[in-house]
Amino acid sequence: MLIRLLKAIWAYRDFIGGMVRREFASRYTRSLLGGVWAVLDPLSMILIYTLIFSRVMRSRLPGSTDSWSYSIYICVGVIAWEYFTEVINRSQGMFLDNSNLLKKMSFPRSTLPVVLLLSATINFSIIAGLFCLFLLVVGRFPGWPVLAMVPLLLMQQGIAVGLGLLLGTLNAFFRDVGQTMGVCLRFWFWLTPIVYPNSVLPERIRHLMFTWNPMARLVVAYQDIFIKGTVPRFTLFIPQMLIAMALLGAGFYVFTRLAGEMVDEL
Repeated sequence: MLIRLLKAIWAYRDFIGGMVRREFASRYTRSLLGGVWAVLDPLSMILIYTLIFSRVMRSRLPGSTDSWSYSIYICVGVIAWEYFTEVINRSQGMFLDNSNLLKKMSFPRSTLPVVLLLSATINFSIIAGLFCLFLLVVGRFPGWPVLAMVPLLLMQQGIAVGLGLLLGTLNAFFRDVGQTMGVCLRFWFWLTPIVYPNSVLPERIRHLMFTWNPMARLVVAYQDIFIKGTVPRFTLFIPQMLIAMALLGAGFYVFTRLAGEMVDEL
């Protein structure tokens, strides 16, 4: 089944590329600045977080005297989380939003998650690239340890795509799925050490968070890379890898079982 899906995606690679380009272009249609907004929007976010927390509020991480540490900490967490939630949120509506396309054209439905992931990855790459450039300017770029993000991002993508595909398929039949997940993501955000350091939590709570929240350890690893310049111990991420594989398997299983009935529901 997996080989068949990969062959279908490869056969429709031009279709996927065209969809990604069209989606990116349509986002800035009728805009005077056009694609410049792809740079201005994330750049403004980075500047606001860094200036507010480092210069105005003068926030510090516990045990740190570095004026940039908390700003970098929160930026890394927010950028990673935004990438994660963009994939999930858009996945929930990918079949509903493309219902006319699904009814009028014949193409593998499995290409839609690929289009969504590529589009979200382009957005993330722009933001992450600007953030790294900013760190270079202020002399805080961590250097080669940043390459350790690649396997972490692959695990994050697996979790997001698997969960998104599962929710997107179910949302085509039960519209409450999207609303429910929106509420869950708000709680999930605050149960992940993004705006607060995990060191302020009691040991028991921290253990529960790292055990049941697959994003917690990933976000902390990103933050350690940019704050401390340390490469994470990848053996600690076996649970995240297994969760990603399980969600991808469950998502594609439910999707393939219900794909035939989906168009009628749309």
